Amino acid sequence: MTKQSISTKDAPRAIGTYSQAVQAGGTIYLSGQIGLDPASMQVVDGIDAQIHRAFGNLRAVAAASGASLDDVVKVTVFLTDLASFARLNEIMAQYFRQPFPARSAVGVSQLPRGALVEIEAILVKG
Repeated sequence: MTKQSISTKDAPRAIGTYSQAVQAGGTIYLSGQIGLDPASMQVVDGIDAQIHRAFGNLRAVAAASGASLDDVVKVTVFLTDLASFARLNEIMAQYFRQPFPARSAVGVSQLPRGALVEIEAILVKG
């Protein structure tokens, strides 16, 4: 099995020792995305905007791999406030359709750059 790094300028560049995504066989592992605007590299304001931006960043990385969010099989969400869980569900429904991917949502005390949410995904090219 070989690994291939995937990157795009349409999502925030990796800041550190990781790739935006790595493909191994037909499976693509998308690194966690916070609500960073790829042009300014600044976190957008508010939980709704951060959730939308994180999903937009994941969509851009998925596209760079030749896939789409329709290929996502698992999503992991990290929230600094689990009171935002209902809002996450509402927004997530705008990016995925049935059958929805498997998902975990975890409450955390802090995220990089003071972000309110971080989302990672695994997809399988079909």
